[in-house]
Amino acid sequence: MGVTGSPTNINQGTRTKGGIGESTMRPDGILKVTGEFAYSSDMWHEDMLWGHTLRSTVAHAEIVSIDIAEALATSGVYAVLTYDDLPTSVKNYGLEFQDTPVLAHGKVRHHGEPVALVAADHPETARRAAAKIKIDYRELPVITDEASATADDAILVHENRDDHHIGHVPHPNIVHRQPVIRGDAEAAKARADVVVSGEYVFGMQDQAFLGPESGMAVPAEDGGVDLYVATQWLHSDLNQIAPVLGLPKDKVRMTLSGVGGAFGGREDLSMQIHACLLALRTGKPVKIVYNRFESFFGHVHRHPAKLWYEHGATRDGKLTHMKCRIVLDGGAYASASPAVVGNASSLAVGPYVIEDVDIEALALYTNNPPCGAMRGFGAVQACFAYEAQMDKVAAELGMDPVEFRQLNAMEQGTLLPTGQQVDSPAPVAELLRRVKARPLPPERQWESAGEEADVRALPGGLSNTTHGEGVVRGVGYAVGLKNVGFSEGFDDYSTARVRMEVIGGEPVATVHTAMAEVGQGGVTVHAQIARTELGVAQVTIHPADTRVGSAGSTSASRQTYVTGGAVKNSCEAVREQVLEIGRRKFGTYHPAWATAELLLEGGKVVTDDGEVLADLADVLEGEAVDIELEWRHRPTVAFDLRTGQGNGHVQYSFAAHRAVVEVDTELGLVKVIELACAQDVGKALNPLSVVGQIQGGTLQGMGIAVMEEIIVDPKTAKVRNPSFTDYLLPTILDTPTIPVDVLELADDHAPYGLRGVGEAPTLSSTPAVLAAIRNATGLELNRTPVRPEHLTGA
Repeated sequence: MGVTGSPTNINQGTRTKGGIGESTMRPDGILKVTGEFAYSSDMWHEDMLWGHTLRSTVAHAEIVSIDIAEALATSGVYAVLTYDDLPTSVKNYGLEFQDTPVLAHGKVRHHGEPVALVAADHPETARRAAAKIKIDYRELPVITDEASATADDAILVHENRDDHHIGHVPHPNIVHRQPVIRGDAEAAKARADVVVSGEYVFGMQDQAFLGPESGMAVPAEDGGVDLYVATQWLHSDLNQIAPVLGLPKDKVRMTLSGVGGAFGGREDLSMQIHACLLALRTGKPVKIVYNRFESFFGHVHRHPAKLWYEHGATRDGKLTHMKCRIVLDGGAYASASPAVVGNASSLAVGPYVIEDVDIEALALYTNNPPCGAMRGFGAVQACFAYEAQMDKVAAELGMDPVEFRQLNAMEQGTLLPTGQQVDSPAPVAELLRRVKARPLPPERQWESAGEEADVRALPGGLSNTTHGEGVVRGVGYAVGLKNVGFSEGFDDYSTARVRMEVIGGEPVATVHTAMAEVGQGGVTVHAQIARTELGVAQVTIHPADTRVGSAGSTSASRQTYVTGGAVKNSCEAVREQVLEIGRRKFGTYHPAWATAELLLEGGKVVTDDGEVLADLADVLEGEAVDIELEWRHRPTVAFDLRTGQGNGHVQYSFAAHRAVVEVDTELGLVKVIELACAQDVGKALNPLSVVGQIQGGTLQGMGIAVMEEIIVDPKTAKVRNPSFTDYLLPTILDTPTIPVDVLELADDHAPYGLRGVGEAPTLSSTPAVLAAIRNATGLELNRTPVRPEHLTGA
């Protein structure tokens, strides 16, 4: 499957079946593929009500009046709430700062903003009642781009900003700005034999998870509320929900319900506060489930971006300098935009050695849909542009595009433009070598001697719009650089409680964290870690809730690293306490209890040379060990706001792709035939899951390359395609062959030497596909996604 580099520090339990390094099966896998898994939208409670959110039909307007009388009089309606019904003075929430109103007040700032809530005894009753609410809007001009946002006479999206970024941005409609300056890019430009520049446009992508936003709030006898919800970060939700409800955190009890995908779209709140407000007002359980139309308005999207890049190089192929400007559209509210700016700026150079750089990244406030976290988080947009630039520079020099990248590739010890040293393996050149060395798929696969063409292998697929006469092939390459974990001084930690006891005569471990299992397979890995460290076969994963300390967000490729690290840490402490119990009970019977290094393997206590000292069931008879500990990785610091210098990231991950495409140049149709990937994962704790993550991220990157885009009307800022009929997603018929080459080069700073896996392949798959289409057509193609009219000139 790959290669193994430096030791991966697996110290315990390698002989216990189902431990780390094995492809163990997911406990939720069969239930999900058979349709028996209980998602949050499947929840039911006796006597429950249904909630519904009324959303704005315009993108920017003053709210002149709201009349709820007719809605409230509708039979079956229990409550109608507006901003004036909010119970406390805290009426806003937000991830980084609280600029998002629970319900609109005074004005709406984007199409689909929540304005009112309805609770009724049937979902259709709630919808009909909401339609009876009369809102008088006075429409305002819309801010939709940088020119309209930063003009001297621009309307302010937020009139009274008081967040901590306002002091260093040049205009109140700029959420955050981060330069990164190292060396003297302008002086270095004079040494360049070739200088290449380009302007690039990256479209707005939706996370498009299949399980819509949903949850249930149940009022409790103590005046609190129990919330069962699909989310990515239980404790972050709790910190935003409790102040709005006017409740202490211990009276807002949160339990993770089945999550049908996330990809960043569940980091922000959606229906959580709304359901709780209705439940507390009515005294009844309230369930809210968005339909697909609502879901497009109920969560943030990937930031669309405009990027300008300039690179210089000497005649022998060494990069001399890089300058770039990245403008991200954050939409109406901040969400995670400041962190996305930090990632885009600090990773804007990509996995290359360039001594002299001048980088600027910023995010705007506009009246477009709010944008925030999505897989790849700022690095995706940058990678699209800098990889297109690498192909342009290589072409200008007459060099092979892979060899040019390898010549300039970073390696362990490289200093990034932020001044941070890459202090773990950075096999950029090797990843490129591996994808280039892989045999190409056969040409014209849709043809076979004497047989009719298989239209599924043609551009256009089953629509059968081409017969292959004008189809040409292209091959393209790309490689990306992604950080792992939260950055810029964020106190990123996780908590795990591990309990070990004897049940039914057998030693059993229970792992309890608040980690949101959103499909990434964390529940599988936690069980593997417990088996490895504690030597037990039976491991129970406790449902995630807020009765245990925070596990942080299931995002930034961090959960296996950070919460996995917490599980390992707690397991090690449990193991030591179990051994102390054994020494107390049996230490007088064998000197090895005091003198040897002892391990837990296969349900037994053994010495390091394999001698069995006792069964774990005997050691723990009548005893239980229960330990909850936090675990932190090494600290980071905020980037300097003038120069961008600072050790802002925890870890880096790398992936490379080779795309093979076939294009009907007359009809503008594209078929991605193969997307080969090579990625360094440090240590594959579950190889099958690792490959699945890489293939999933690869396909998501392909989606934004050739079909996925939320279309926003530039005149009205309204979303034009909020459905899966008009927002196109890759299906199994669009999915190419995705061979994966996994490297395991350990990061000595990480648990087991692992690296975060899920995001890196999303970066490089997009520019690889675009590079292949350019190779096939000879067109410049500086925007994504590529549409048929871009290929035909129509």
